[in-house]
Amino acid sequence: MQTLKAVLLAAPWILSQIVSADGLTASRMSERDDIRAFIQTMVAKHDMDQQKLEDLFDATNLRSSIIDALDRPATSRAWYQFSPGFLSAAKVRSGVAFWREQESWLTKAKLKFGVPEEIIVAIIGIESAYGKNLGRFRTMDALTTIAFEYPRRSDYFRQELEQFLLLAQEENVDPLSLYSSYAGAMGWPQFMPSSFRNYAVDFDGDGERNIWQNPADVIGSVAYYFAKFGWQTGAPIVTPAQPGDIDLEPLLAERFELKRSLDEWQQLGITRLDQSINGDNKASLFRLESEPGKYSYWFGLQNFYIISRYNKSVHYSMAVTQLAALIRAEYLNPTPSPQVTQAAPKKLKARR
Repeated sequence: MQTLKAVLLAAPWILSQIVSADGLTASRMSERDDIRAFIQTMVAKHDMDQQKLEDLFDATNLRSSIIDALDRPATSRAWYQFSPGFLSAAKVRSGVAFWREQESWLTKAKLKFGVPEEIIVAIIGIESAYGKNLGRFRTMDALTTIAFEYPRRSDYFRQELEQFLLLAQEENVDPLSLYSSYAGAMGWPQFMPSSFRNYAVDFDGDGERNIWQNPADVIGSVAYYFAKFGWQTGAPIVTPAQPGDIDLEPLLAERFELKRSLDEWQQLGITRLDQSINGDNKASLFRLESEPGKYSYWFGLQNFYIISRYNKSVHYSMAVTQLAALIRAEYLNPTPSPQVTQAAPKKLKARR
């Protein structure tokens, strides 16, 4: 009896400390001070139902595997290790196939927003393999885990969690029914919740912004996203650079800051190899490790910076740029299928 009584007395504490399958406290999260404060903010700011929010957070699981993934992003690998998975022949073939299937919507998007088909196609292919890889985490789990268990990014992800709850309310969907990447990116274009609310469009006019199942809305949303961030129609994305004998490290650290024009870079001793590009164009300098210890140098122009708004990584932005070029080349001039030749039939010897 004494043991049972002790268990019953301890039950509320035990329930509040139940651990999820991969290691972080998951149950009764509405009792945590930080989450309780977040709930109260949502109630005061957006007039949300407090009890529904408490129930929602108590049904949410924290995932330690998400924290692990954040600490070892794929884009941290060297270019020669990173790029093969994004620039494969299979990626190019699937991109061309998607372009042919969705040609009319891609053409409409280009005409309306000025973003070329191959950029839209490359983004969707890299992000979700044209809807095949939509993520295996519940979006609520992903955003809550990072917002409250990863201090380095907590401010941003609490904002995205707020946006997600508003999205679910506006779209009239159960927050626990939506799945995403480990970072909370959703649908074919892998939009964060704020991106969905700001840039997702109903491109086919059916009354829904469906980036989970409708290729037309996916295409229109990606194109609109780039257009709103300032995509320059017909402008170059990158151009090779030739550095002189100067200290490059401080300049490479600037990354996506478009502080200098190409002419100003040239005055510093770093030349663009393609002199046909207007020297007034703003650019940043970056390098790629093409093989161990060997680097190529590039200028990223305005459109390169726009691609980086999707994922702030030179590796990601260059993968999109190069995959798009490969897809366009194959779309315009398909590689001939190998001819299958049949061996001539053997002549049978006549029997005597």
